[in-house]
Order: sequence, then structure tokens, then C-alpha cells
Amino acid sequence: MTDAANPADDERMRRFREKIAEFEEERAQGRRKPTLWERIEGPGRGPRPALTHEQIARAAVEIADAEGLSAVSMRRLAERLGVATMGLYRYVTGKDEVYELMLDAVLAEIDLPDGGWREVADGYARQFRALSLRHSWTIQAFARVPASLSPNSVALTERALTSIEGLGLDVDTMMAAFGAVTSFARGAVFAEVAQREVLERKGWESEDDVRLAYAPWVRWMLDSGRYPALGRYILEGSNRDDADWQFEFGLTCVLDGISARLGI
Repeated sequence: MTDAANPADDERMRRFREKIAEFEEERAQGRRKPTLWERIEGPGRGPRPALTHEQIARAAVEIADAEGLSAVSMRRLAERLGVATMGLYRYVTGKDEVYELMLDAVLAEIDLPDGGWREVADGYARQFRALSLRHSWTIQAFARVPASLSPNSVALTERALTSIEGLGLDVDTMMAAFGAVTSFARGAVFAEVAQREVLERKGWESEDDVRLAYAPWVRWMLDSGRYPALGRYILEGSNRDDADWQFEFGLTCVLDGISARLGI
């Protein structure tokens, strides 16, 4: 595939470059506040800070792991770190930046394998699922910070794109291919985390408890005779409770589909 000229795309890129130039001018004149990551990587000014952003991220992750994302507040975080609440605003502008720090911290747990695009995509999907099950709040956090451009997020994207370069694909197709894998992984783990939360909220210990609780509804559905295909799955399906098998099957279908569609 090759890049095709598109006037709308050209105009969009022209406006984007103009906006970047405006940002650079505003920054040079001191009229634009630096982003979180610019502040972290920039030269320090004034006295040595009492905290590091890594400490803030670690404390916030610990709170979210134990009690959920909603428990992460500036007050609670300050208490855990032993500082005044207003003192945290020296490091972050608010909770959105705390979420960015948290996501960047857990994304560091992903270690993409060597190899071609399929090995990288497969490794990303599996490891993203694993970290999301360890830190079930990540799906919510991504919804709060949908375009996180943190160092670890950008590094993962760069590694993914590098693995698929040189195969004759245009840049949009390269990004869309990995976007499909990311969308599958996030969607699959969202469903898995949601099911776990239902079990926890209801006090159920296993899928057997779910089946017992919903037995009257299932019986009604089967007796109605209106859903024979679904009824057969309920009665005969052997992997309906196996989240690992379902994830493996879905991921293989996505990767096989990309390979077949793009000829790679």
C-alpha cells in the first residue's frame, strides 16, 4: 500500500503544523504552560522538591489497587504521602495529571518481545490484559485520559510501529493495524474486569454461583423455545467460563485477520 493524496488530510496537516508553530512561539514567549512531562523532564528550579513524581504515581497506584480509582483524591493522596493537599499542586495540576502518572507507571510493566509485528502485537495484547487484571482501574483511567502521551505510552507505540515498518504499508494502515489489536485487548479485558466486579459486588465466588443465581432466567429462556442457538451454547458450550480460552481465540482471530487482510 502507498500513501494516497487527500486534500482534506493535507489541510488537516497544514492546520496541525500551524498550531504546533503557535505552541512553539507561545512557549518561547513564556505564554504557554508546559505539559506534565515537559515539567518533569525540564531543568529543576528553586529548592529541591520533597517528593518525586514517581513517589506520587506509586502512592496513587497503591490506593487504586486497594480501593479503586474513585478512592484516588488529592486529599487522600496527600495524606498517604505525608504532605499538605495544596502541596501536591506543586507537582500536578489536578487528578487528570495524577491519572497520567499512574498509567505511565503501570505501562512500564509491559516488556514487548523481540520479533516481527505479530510477536509484538501478541505480546502487547497479552501483557496489557495481565496488567489490567492486576490493576483493574486502568480501563477507567484510560477513559479519563484518552490521549495519554506519556513516555511509556509513546515508547510502546513507537516499538509497535517500528516492528511493522518496511512491509509496504502506509502509516495510516500501520497505526490502524495496531489500533485493532489495542481495541480488542481493551474491550476484552473491560468485559473480564466488569464480570469480576459483578461477582465481587454480589458476593459470588465463581461462575457456578452466577449460574445458580440466574437459573430461573435461563430456564425461562430455554423453555420459551425462541432462542435455540443460544440454548445449545448454554447446554453444550465447554469454554463459556474460560476467560483465557476466549481471549486466546479472539486475539488469534484479530491477528490472523490483519495478516490476511494486509498480506503480511
